[in-house]
Amino acid sequence: MPDKPELARNHLANERTFLAWVRTGIGVVVFGFAIGRFGIALREFFQLQGQGRTPRSTGLSVWFGLASIALGVLLILGGLMRYHQTREQIEEGQFEPAGWLVDMVGVLTALVGIGLAVYLIITLARLT
Repeated sequence: MPDKPELARNHLANERTFLAWVRTGIGVVVFGFAIGRFGIALREFFQLQGQGRTPRSTGLSVWFGLASIALGVLLILGGLMRYHQTREQIEEGQFEPAGWLVDMVGVLTALVGIGLAVYLIITLARLT
């Protein structure tokens, strides 16, 4: 590969991009864990306070947390799939942009954000 430095640069860029997918996926997984754990922590807090009204469930926070964790895992797997696809394209000299994968990640991320915002608004309305 010393006679083709652009090929090495392309492979290194592909690896950096894959690592960005992994970092993003890990961030989404950790965020999902925090969301799910927050609902459980609130329930435990109310039980320790001994107040008359202890929530029976954690609400939707655990489900939102699980959905976020699943999305993070899908991001990592999607990044791995894209990494291998790009690697083959670089070797063949026929690189093509990601297309639908980037669109799917954008739409899913936006939907999760909208879902969390709606959940927070509903939760706030119940508290007031």
